[in-house]
Amino acid sequence: MKVDLHLHTYFSDGIYSPAQVVMKAKESGLDIISIADHDTTEGLDEAIEVGKELGIEVIPGIELSSSINGTDIHILGYFIDWHDEVFQTHLRVFRELRVQRAKRIVEKLNALDIPLEFESVIEIAKNSSISRVHIASALVKYGFVNDFYEAFNKYLGVGCPAYEKNIDLSPRKAIRLISEVGGLSFIAHPGKYISEVDLATLIELGIDGIEVIHPSHNDELVNYYRSIADEYFLLESGGSDFHGGLRNDENCLGKYTVPYKFVETMKKRLNLK
Repeated sequence: MKVDLHLHTYFSDGIYSPAQVVMKAKESGLDIISIADHDTTEGLDEAIEVGKELGIEVIPGIELSSSINGTDIHILGYFIDWHDEVFQTHLRVFRELRVQRAKRIVEKLNALDIPLEFESVIEIAKNSSISRVHIASALVKYGFVNDFYEAFNKYLGVGCPAYEKNIDLSPRKAIRLISEVGGLSFIAHPGKYISEVDLATLIELGIDGIEVIHPSHNDELVNYYRSIADEYFLLESGGSDFHGGLRNDENCLGKYTVPYKFVETMKKRLNLK
């Protein structure tokens, strides 16, 4: 069975609807997927329903944004009870904080003589959990940059003149929120941002697992994180981190997969059938 535990829809920074993502997963030969949008679960009901029709198991997921000393730390949650109202209240706060961050970024761009209007970003984001990706898309659409990568490398990336740090949520709280709704927490794509010191901190905080397989991880990193998981009795996950569109990751679906035993182990940890 082919498993991809990291997919995004247009409810965060992907470009496809939940139904389209599930259909693309089917076309790519996947059997089990997880929709893990940023700070929102709006796409889960639709994805699960379409998954039932197509014979694909959709594991309810989330990707929460947190930070340690200014470093972005993303925490994946699997098998969450996404209908929990307290949990949804937190997510609404996080999404509002994302809006405020986006406004500050646009203000910085304006100060750099880039007359991008915030309403143009909202028009692109629609009802999504707003992110730098939507701002990058607006910069491309209105001709302020040539492409998505120029937007990040010149303005929006860490250390660039229009960068604003992410939501000020501690990993401790992110892990707790996921646990309180019955889920398992995983460090997302640790090879992209996370130092050994931060990795040790997350393990000490009680993270359940590590995303071992990811497009940003070469074989050396995969083996390294697998050894960490073995040493600290952590679970493993992985997937394509599929968004579609500007990221040119259409060919990632079906390529970055994990064995079914990863899902089996998660279910055993949670006493799920």
